[in-house]
Amino acid sequence: MDRAVSQMDEHMDNQVEKRIIAPVGLPQPRGFNHGVVTSGGRILWLAGQDASDADGRVVSPGDLVAQLDQALHNVHGVVHEAGGQMTDIVKLTIFVADRDDYLAKRRELGLVWRRYFDDYYPALALFEVAAFFQSDALVEVEGVAVLPV
Repeated sequence: MDRAVSQMDEHMDNQVEKRIIAPVGLPQPRGFNHGVVTSGGRILWLAGQDASDADGRVVSPGDLVAQLDQALHNVHGVVHEAGGQMTDIVKLTIFVADRDDYLAKRRELGLVWRRYFDDYYPALALFEVAAFFQSDALVEVEGVAVLPV
């Protein structure tokens, strides 16, 4: 049995239904959701976005908070261009160069998160990785969105 929460997202006169899955027996999610079931809509697969600017240069070398802000700005650009909004994202994977740095800056990172998502959390995973394609990158974000038809 789950503690599912249903919500209807409506924009552009189309509907996408999202049901948040929070099974009994798993820890209460905080800052993420265990699962999201969707119906309706179009699937947008989001390629990994790092903190690159329009010229392909990583912004704010050494600053994880500023780089997450830029990475989410880039994700927002892709979702918006496809006709969606950030709350259409149902799955995100965040890759970081230093898990301890991420944990130490959770409060500041949370403020960045809320600027893009408010109090919405998709299914979410965080991984520490050895390196990124861009050597100055500290974070990369990839995911899946379900957009209105």
